[in-house]
Amino acid sequence: TVSCENQCFSANNEDEEQESTTVRYHPENLEQLQSQTHFSRQELQLIYRGFKNDCPSGVVNEDTFKNIYALFFPLGDSSKYAQFLFNAFDKDKNGSLSFEVSIFNLIILLRGTTEEKLNWAFNLYDINKDGQITKEEMLDILKAIYDLMGKSIHPRLKEEAVRQHVRMFFQKMDINQDGVVTIDEFIDCCQKDENAMQSLKIFDNAV
Repeated sequence: TVSCENQCFSANNEDEEQESTTVRYHPENLEQLQSQTHFSRQELQLIYRGFKNDCPSGVVNEDTFKNIYALFFPLGDSSKYAQFLFNAFDKDKNGSLSFEVSIFNLIILLRGTTEEKLNWAFNLYDINKDGQITKEEMLDILKAIYDLMGKSIHPRLKEEAVRQHVRMFFQKMDINQDGVVTIDEFIDCCQKDENAMQSLKIFDNAV
């Protein structure tokens, strides 16, 4: 009996120790986030509840991010696009996204100005974060988007068609024809392109 009690006591201690060492992430003061993001308190609480449901620790890593994204796009392979998206969110490159970081990215995508959204989009396409977009980077992003959509795209585009799409986009954006697209070229081209501007408006009423 004593041995059993000792074992139970030891197990409880181990559980308590493990629980005490588990990092639990809590958001900053909601009022502060509310003033910084222009989300209402109710919206922040709703978003945080969903965030905590998928990420009990309050922090999401790349694998978890990919798993969550896969649930929204079951007809395609979302892993590559989710990787690029995570890379765009994770600006400090620490391999994880806190609730606050996710909120500030969401506020740009959902309620940011046109220039803020275009800057964010440029950051997504600039995969290696060197301040310019190459044809290869644009191709990688577009291929990831087509993979993401999967069976919902009929007929499926062949890679050469995607490459042709990139060549057309790039020719339009690369104003000085130096083989790369800068942030100024990207923003200037997108602001003059009605289709590009319309694509940004899909975020306006998402929340």
